Amino acid sequence: MKTSVFLYPWDVNGDPAAARRIADLGVGQVTLAAAYHSTRALTPRHPHHRVVTAAHAATLYPVDRRRWRGRVPAPYSAGDWAPGDAYGEAAAALADAGLDVHTWVVLAHNSRLGAEHPDTSVVNVYGDRYPWAPCIAQPATRAYLVDLAAEAATRPGALGTELESLGWYGLAHLHAHDKIAGVELGDAGQYLMSLCFCLSCRDGYGRQGLDPDELARAVRVALEPVWRGEACDDGWAGVEKLLGADRAAATRAHRDATAQSLQEEAVAAVRKAAPADTAFQVLLHADPVPYHCGANAGVDPAHILSVADGVVVPCTGGAGLVPPFAEQGRGVVAANLTIVTGMGGNPAALATDARAARAAGAGELRLYHAGLASDADLAAVTRALTQVP
Repeated sequence: MKTSVFLYPWDVNGDPAAARRIADLGVGQVTLAAAYHSTRALTPRHPHHRVVTAAHAATLYPVDRRRWRGRVPAPYSAGDWAPGDAYGEAAAALADAGLDVHTWVVLAHNSRLGAEHPDTSVVNVYGDRYPWAPCIAQPATRAYLVDLAAEAATRPGALGTELESLGWYGLAHLHAHDKIAGVELGDAGQYLMSLCFCLSCRDGYGRQGLDPDELARAVRVALEPVWRGEACDDGWAGVEKLLGADRAAATRAHRDATAQSLQEEAVAAVRKAAPADTAFQVLLHADPVPYHCGANAGVDPAHILSVADGVVVPCTGGAGLVPPFAEQGRGVVAANLTIVTGMGGNPAALATDARAARAAGAGELRLYHAGLASDADLAAVTRALTQVP
């Protein structure tokens, strides 16, 4: 199976041995971050540092100033964790080691944007803003995401891209010292707490025949038993039970249309910006449950595989999300497996997990994350890849 590992530029830059080490794993491709959210990351083998703190979401290359002059939102430049053209430097080293390089672009996930421009964020039914989650219904935000996708995805020499967070982001988010697990929300509660009530979304609900004030009251009433800890049906049936089937369907109509049209625009912009003489591949990190939010955007499998060249699907813990995409009979379906033991991965079982993913319909593998993994994890990956045809 064609296999790619995820990397950050700081895993490579300043470490002369890094690119060859990755090539020696037995992979043919690297998915290298070009635009990424804030993070704190270990670099277990780097000769000059062990922890990199990326303070905010940023591009890891110099942006086109003419494109972004005077615009809000606009990308933020990286600090000293990725100076200059950090992406380009790392990509060149990896290509010199014989690896194909694809870009990794995080889009609708940007806490600094939400902190500095709160009006760009998703705002829940109680008026709480989610600064990590730009609202994808807002015209200026959509234009920003489309242009960022086109610019960051098509860095010089890249043969393709993987677009993460190209859809709705909601409540669920790993935040510093997170303390939101006191009430078990389930799928239904997560959905209701992820509904946005900014002005753009209120207008969107209105176009679906809903009164946004009445909808807000209904959502708050629906959430009351959740806050009391009462169990409710999971999945979409739970949303319909709490909110009513017609009202729930109307919220989905707004949100699905918003996400799908953004995905269409972004993929089209990437293809337009890509070199005309290359078969530039565009994949989305995706979840086949359309109302799900997060880094793996909830999508309709038939729709997204008519738009993009394929999807990257989370498979750590099982390949159950693969079949809805594989059943479409088109496009790339790549199974994303965590290989970092300390982050819940099991690299010793990689060969078994890869075979299960292939049996479910995946044709490629993505391994998260070669820069974060220990030496023992990487050794297990090397052994496993010799057992995966």
